[in-house]
Amino acid sequence: MNMDNGFFKNIEKKTGVNMQDIFDLANSLQHANFKDEKTVRGVIRKVSQLANKPVSKDLEDQIVSTIIKDGKSLDFNTISNMMNKK
Repeated sequence: MNMDNGFFKNIEKKTGVNMQDIFDLANSLQHANFKDEKTVRGVIRKVSQLANKPVSKDLEDQIVSTIIKDGKSLDFNTISNMMNKK
């Protein structure tokens, strides 16, 4: 994927989120073990950091237990939706 693409530059300008970071995160999610609490916490923290939305310890615990219990594969939208439901 070409990072000089105007579309991605516009997203970066509007959101302040580096698209390369998003792609790196997406790639790491493809092979992540979502039954592993440490992995899940790492992903939540990374998404929180990228989205510039701090996640409280309680909310992080809730998200972790939901993901591990449900065993669902995780994507950016799932975490984002959970963070926005505060």
